[in-house]
Amino acid sequence: MDPLTGDGIRLRELRPEDLEDFFAIVGDDRVTSWMAFDSHTRESAEKMLTGIVTRSAQEDRPDYMLAVTRLDDDQVIGFGRIAPSGTRAGKLGYAIGADHWGRGYATDAARTLVKFGFGTLDLHRISAAIGPENLASVAVVKRLGFSYEGRLRHHVFTNGAWRDSLLYSLLETEFRVG
Repeated sequence: MDPLTGDGIRLRELRPEDLEDFFAIVGDDRVTSWMAFDSHTRESAEKMLTGIVTRSAQEDRPDYMLAVTRLDDDQVIGFGRIAPSGTRAGKLGYAIGADHWGRGYATDAARTLVKFGFGTLDLHRISAAIGPENLASVAVVKRLGFSYEGRLRHHVFTNGAWRDSLLYSLLETEFRVG
């Protein structure tokens, strides 16, 4: 797949040589405290990355888990995922390394993934499940026009406890490019 370009980011396929940058994100408690998985060891991050690379090579790939880089270099500063699920529906997820928070990268990456989902993937609906305390991520989806649908109780088990998620969604007719 060709890279996708946002205003200040590029989304490209993850590669085995991205391991150190990828591990710096998925092994950081500051990041994973907001995710649906616990922090990874270097070994488990390598296994996760190998799985992502393998899935991306499949002809009928189950998801698009892509590296987030800045336009001016190729260092992985985050990742974004859109996973088709159901009839013309998809699930959105993203993470940015803690050292890069507050610069608009998550919004840019999410917007670029949503454009890809409604465009290339021809989705009708995209949803995002976000931990209730993750106010920055809630702000991202609201900025993109997502609507709050409700609370999923005990939706994920992470960091040793069950966590609720807030469900947001966006329909193709509601999305405004810009």
